Amino acid sequence: MKLIASLIAVAAAVGVAAPAAAQTKLKWAHVYETSEPFHTQSVWAAEEIKKRTNGKFDITVYPASSLGKETDINQGLQLGTVDMIISGLSFAARSYPRIGVGYYPFTFRDGDHLVQWSKSDAFRELADGYKKKSGGVHITAMTYYGARHTTSNKPISDCASMKGLKIRVPDVPAYMAMPKACGANPTPIAFAEVYLALDNGTVDAQENPLPTIEAKKFYEVQKHIILTGHIVDAVATQVAPHVWNKLSDEEKKIFTEGTEGAAARGTEQVKKREAELVDEFKKRGLTVTEVERSGFQKAVLENVPMESMGYDKKDWDAIQALK
Repeated sequence: MKLIASLIAVAAAVGVAAPAAAQTKLKWAHVYETSEPFHTQSVWAAEEIKKRTNGKFDITVYPASSLGKETDINQGLQLGTVDMIISGLSFAARSYPRIGVGYYPFTFRDGDHLVQWSKSDAFRELADGYKKKSGGVHITAMTYYGARHTTSNKPISDCASMKGLKIRVPDVPAYMAMPKACGANPTPIAFAEVYLALDNGTVDAQENPLPTIEAKKFYEVQKHIILTGHIVDAVATQVAPHVWNKLSDEEKKIFTEGTEGAAARGTEQVKKREAELVDEFKKRGLTVTEVERSGFQKAVLENVPMESMGYDKKDWDAIQALK
């Protein structure tokens, strides 16, 4: 016994450490480029979470569709192949249509209006509904993605001039609403494949926020930018149920605060870059056209009713009530 006691004392004296707590490695996936704030701020959040949990959670962020297309990573949350994602709520709306109400064209006044909604009780009700319907996927934060505008290789001055235009959209009904209402031919193509599709003429046009048009270099293969601003978009940080349900209350708070901090930082970067890009695109030789948006909105209201997309008007009214 004296020998054992002596060995313990010696070990303590030389600083032999107790076994470290097990580390949990997590995969965080998205489809955006490494230069975009959706990636850089996710890396920041991953580091914050690691630091605040004393290294318990080691999160690797996988950008640019490296773990799959947007449909794949959304499915991966339930399959357990990814642990966290950033994705548009339009994909969440496939399992819970009501949460996609913000994608109805011309719903938000601007990015501030959208951010205000994302922090409201009306949004939390929808997020809780999605959580139940999706088997427990938890939304921790929302980042402003930008107002979506149209790029094309032909001039567009109004809704009627889009007739017959082959335009790439995500594979989600909400993004098809405005092009369909104007007589265009919306064509779903995976995000990672859009540049090539524009370059080889598979499609004539696409729609995305100005910072995305810059990051994906769509301006290299498109001549015109039309400021339709038809959807004010955001992306949601989501945690898979097999992760969220195992977190302690304190860990849930850390994950939420870390991702909310990243979302706030990312939102400010997107808003700043949006404000700069109109002039920059003009300097690059593109034609940037402002259009009267009321004609586009009228066509959507007449041709694609809100209810046809599975949205509930009371949710839309709740957004309009926010001042």
